[in-house]
Amino acid sequence: MKNVFNMLARRQPRIQNESDYLVSAVLLPVIQKQGQLYILFEVRAGNLRRQPGEICFPGGRVEQWEMSRPHTAAVRETAEELGIRQDQIVLIGPLDYLVHPHGTLIYPYLGVIEDDQEITPNPAEVEEVFLAPLEYFLHNPPSKSTLEVVTSYAPDFPFHKVPESYQREGPRQGSFNVYYYEYGERFIWGITARILYNLVNLCRPEVPARRP
Repeated sequence: MKNVFNMLARRQPRIQNESDYLVSAVLLPVIQKQGQLYILFEVRAGNLRRQPGEICFPGGRVEQWEMSRPHTAAVRETAEELGIRQDQIVLIGPLDYLVHPHGTLIYPYLGVIEDDQEITPNPAEVEEVFLAPLEYFLHNPPSKSTLEVVTSYAPDFPFHKVPESYQREGPRQGSFNVYYYEYGERFIWGITARILYNLVNLCRPEVPARRP
């Protein structure tokens, strides 16, 4: 048992139920132009099965061999979607991880894209890209709504072994904040807005951290 304790004292903790989630990694890409920092956004292609036409950051599924270094997935997916080389992406560091109630675990990273003139988005995945100044989001906080999540147990759950209140109350609900930004005619919301909001808070350390 002493060997087990020694092992536990040395190990780095992981997310216990990581396999229950779709694990993905995204890059929040920054481009510098004329001394000003801009954020690059993608508009997803209209023929995609999931979230067609929505605004997002580049990224995608973390493959099994990338689980210990999800930043490699963020860089790989960004290069594929924007048609650039991986060495054009300078990884700055991780933002805060995001566990989404819809069953997605997301590892976001901040990175700088160099030689942005060479960006040629993959039309199978990206309809267009656009830039917005980081300064805009630093001075224009997002609007906020809520997402109501309803959960329920499968019919084969042994309700007779748990308190009766679980049978009486039925589905249990949770409420989560949903942020959205409006930049001109662009509507930036959902996970993308949440990651952006996290960056804004990290860029303003003089402001006490707000609960997301």
